[in-house]
Amino acid sequence: MTNIKIVEKQSDITEQSVTKSTHILIVLPPAKSFPQLRDAFLPDVLRARMERRGAKLDSLQKSPVSGDLEQGALAAWVMLDPGQSAFEQHTAMRKALQGLLAENPREIVIAVSGTPEQRRLAAENAIYCTLVNSALLPLRKKKDARKALQKITLFGHQSGDAYHALRAQAAGNTLARELTMLPANELTPGLYRERIRKLAKSESWKCTEFDLKNLRKMGAGAFVAVAQGSEEEDAAIVHLSHRHPDAKQTVALVGKGICFDTGGHNLKPARYMHGMHEDMNGSAVALGILLAASRANLPVNLDVWLAIAQNHISPKAYKQNDVVTALNGTTIEIIHTDAEGRMVLADTLTLASREKPDLMVDFATLTGSMATALGARYSGIFCNREKLLDAALAAGKSSGERVNAFPLDADYEEGLDSQIADIKQCTLEGEADHILAARFLLRFIENDTPWLHMDLSASSCKGGLGAVASDVTGFGVGWGIALLRVNVNVAHQ
Repeated sequence: MTNIKIVEKQSDITEQSVTKSTHILIVLPPAKSFPQLRDAFLPDVLRARMERRGAKLDSLQKSPVSGDLEQGALAAWVMLDPGQSAFEQHTAMRKALQGLLAENPREIVIAVSGTPEQRRLAAENAIYCTLVNSALLPLRKKKDARKALQKITLFGHQSGDAYHALRAQAAGNTLARELTMLPANELTPGLYRERIRKLAKSESWKCTEFDLKNLRKMGAGAFVAVAQGSEEEDAAIVHLSHRHPDAKQTVALVGKGICFDTGGHNLKPARYMHGMHEDMNGSAVALGILLAASRANLPVNLDVWLAIAQNHISPKAYKQNDVVTALNGTTIEIIHTDAEGRMVLADTLTLASREKPDLMVDFATLTGSMATALGARYSGIFCNREKLLDAALAAGKSSGERVNAFPLDADYEEGLDSQIADIKQCTLEGEADHILAARFLLRFIENDTPWLHMDLSASSCKGGLGAVASDVTGFGVGWGIALLRVNVNVAHQ
């Protein structure tokens, strides 16, 4: 995560400034404000480009324009309207930046115009999108010609805090994407735990690991059932803790960290096994939120619980018709070994809820049925508190990471009735599996803990999503920070 220098200038960009720049992003206010712009140079250049396209000025809200200036610089123009949703603003900004960043510049110049509020909004969007999309994500090619962005020069606005919170959120999103994109042989459970320990040390988080030996003694049979199929017993539930001196609430974040998912004895076909190194994305999102929140100094205590394992096929692997006993004593009939995520989360949620947090949120690439329901542009959420659900939906709108709520009614759980155990792990029919998975998880939450579950169908979206240009999106980090900024007392209403 490169430490990019940000230089802010209250003055508007001038023609002289343009001649010294190589990559320029020009963010315009809504078309109705266009005649009020003080600097006529940039509008004249823009009008010429628009005339050749035969397009109206307000089309820049959806389709930015880029081209070479006479001085040889590459410029991009985009229009930002405060009336647009956060998602629409992020999308337009990401599209405007893509051509600029593709040339691996050392510096990007950003110019914002309009009223003070329009300038602030434009600057924040442009800075955040530049930070997340300039990150050099994992690439394993013999030759890597990419160069890191070193400097952002902003004309037309000064923040007063050097965009500290946006930097923190961008770092969290980048961390989530970096971890998710690592090849499975570079992020085994053991290697993942090493990375987490180093990160915890550098960020001053407390780190506790419950390895398989301890989990067996504790009776965490649901987690162990999945982890026992691996030759190396390197699986663990990792607990990270961050405390803020002014915090009044504690939030627990739980993440599914399946480093590779073969499907187990119910082996996935090649088409569906490809990409399963990304099945640990939920844990990466939880880590990203922790990094962003602690660096932004949000006044909240955070406990992060990561269920780190692999789902392998072997003589020791769990199988259909097994009955295992979870940490809370619930017996589970195994129906399908590829429904391993809810198994490792079950015991992890129990551990987390026993600490009695004010709010608990889990993140998981959990079900194919959620991807079928929503595609890759939204993620689905479930909640056991109505007002908390409202806050979660509002966080989706304000963050630009859109979520859709699904029902959690008790009668759905009839599909999980078992003749030989307390509950079935899933059904073979697969109908409404995203809802059944949420009902299953609910059985392992103690102390009536306020709880949100996010099924990360938007963890990967071809061509990018919202602010993020890479296929792996880091979805959930921005949403999580937005939710943490809301008073978590709504969880008890």
